[in-house]
Amino acid sequence: MSAEPARDLLIGVDVGTYSSKGVLTTLDGQIVAQHVAAHGISVPRHGHVEQDADAVWWADVVTILRALLREPGTAGRVAGVACSAIGPTLLPLDAEGRPLRPGILYGVDTRAQAQIDALNAELGEAAILAHSGMALTSQATGPKIRWLREQEPEVWARARTLTSAGSYLVFRLTGEHVIDHHTGAHVMPLYDPRTRTWTDKFAAEVLGDRGLEVLPRLAWSDERAGQVTAAAAAETGLRPGTPVAVGTVDALAEGLSVGAARPGDLMVMYGSSTFFILTQESPTPDPRVWSVGGAFAGQVNLAAGMSTTGSLTRWIVDEFAREQGTAAAYDELFTQAAALPPGADGLLMLPYFSGERTPVNDPRARGVVAGLTLSHTRAHLFRAALEGVGFGIRHNLDALRDLGADVRRVVAVGGGTKGGTWLQIVSDITGQVQEVPRVTVGASYGDAFLAGLAAGVLTRADLDRWVQPGPPVTPDAATRAEYDRLYGLYRELYPATRDIVHAL
Repeated sequence: MSAEPARDLLIGVDVGTYSSKGVLTTLDGQIVAQHVAAHGISVPRHGHVEQDADAVWWADVVTILRALLREPGTAGRVAGVACSAIGPTLLPLDAEGRPLRPGILYGVDTRAQAQIDALNAELGEAAILAHSGMALTSQATGPKIRWLREQEPEVWARARTLTSAGSYLVFRLTGEHVIDHHTGAHVMPLYDPRTRTWTDKFAAEVLGDRGLEVLPRLAWSDERAGQVTAAAAAETGLRPGTPVAVGTVDALAEGLSVGAARPGDLMVMYGSSTFFILTQESPTPDPRVWSVGGAFAGQVNLAAGMSTTGSLTRWIVDEFAREQGTAAAYDELFTQAAALPPGADGLLMLPYFSGERTPVNDPRARGVVAGLTLSHTRAHLFRAALEGVGFGIRHNLDALRDLGADVRRVVAVGGGTKGGTWLQIVSDITGQVQEVPRVTVGASYGDAFLAGLAAGVLTRADLDRWVQPGPPVTPDAATRAEYDRLYGLYRELYPATRDIVHAL
């Protein structure tokens, strides 16, 4: 008889807004292989942002797993697999688990504002905050469920399960409908953060005559959801029976990937949007931000998010430097922006190009560029965008401190950390030291760690072995006075233009 292969590898796969990434690691976090698959989003009308669950999410996972497992014998060595994905999203499934429509994305999708207004009127904003620990915003899934019920009754009639992106991937791998507590907390007001269970207290206002059985079961991110089925193995190349973790949203997995998992650790994720996750010992609910469950049993997170950050820089590249090619345009614009002075020679930008999430929570907000002259160039516009995001990050950090949250350490991660220019601008604007781990693979690396926990081959203490610190980014004191002045103007710009923008 041949010897059983050693289960000494782990796989993590993350499905993001514009691309998906997978990583194959050893049990001590050494990277064996990586693979990336690019995709897009669908915007069928203003405020509606969607992706196809099979053609994008699942297709990417299959492509990535096949690539990671291409070497003969690799699949037999995989101890566990975990997935993360954009979230919270809404995906209705029929009785056979087939998607009934494209997935409705997280807070960048603002279609359900009328349902938010209706729920606030019917239930009371104070009652919702007291129950859920956060206010209804475009990040909440509950209003989008009501939108689906009201606007697409034919889909609603056929829906048997209401799931999220990461949960759908787990279902395709294992046949199990399960959702993590972090994502589940956003299915408000159907989640009770005190009991960490679904609640029917406000179910009628969201689900109508449906019951809570349409929701997946709740579990923690590091728990085992199930194992790879024979059908999933045939598609992906994984070994049947491979343990699969519950997983989580991309931002929480990203926080784990850089070791931001202790109370007081704040992860700032620089991606197409910017996301903040603060690990807490006890919750500090506030309507400006989101109080959600953490990755591990009993853990609490305070989360926040900006809608348009990396996607804003991509817009500038696509619209003003398309002829150079994306990579070359980014290199040139970052170099030129770094040479410009703080304030981009008199430009100030509100980066609310897709509305804004925290702390203003205004889906009707829009981008504003103040101070344009004929002497400004696309490099000035790019610098103003980088600084506008930096001011937005400072606004979120101020909100966290205003509500009494304890921020002890800031860890930066994501594509926006590359090159250092953007990080330095943010540190200068905020006055905040940012730590950047030596290896920043992304959320898929955190997924691989979750896979090890779910498979029982790692413990939480092993995270210290996986994450090695790199040199910190420290603020330049010489820029502080100017950025303080500009931040004051930034804070005035939104209320000064809000009514005009809303009217437009």
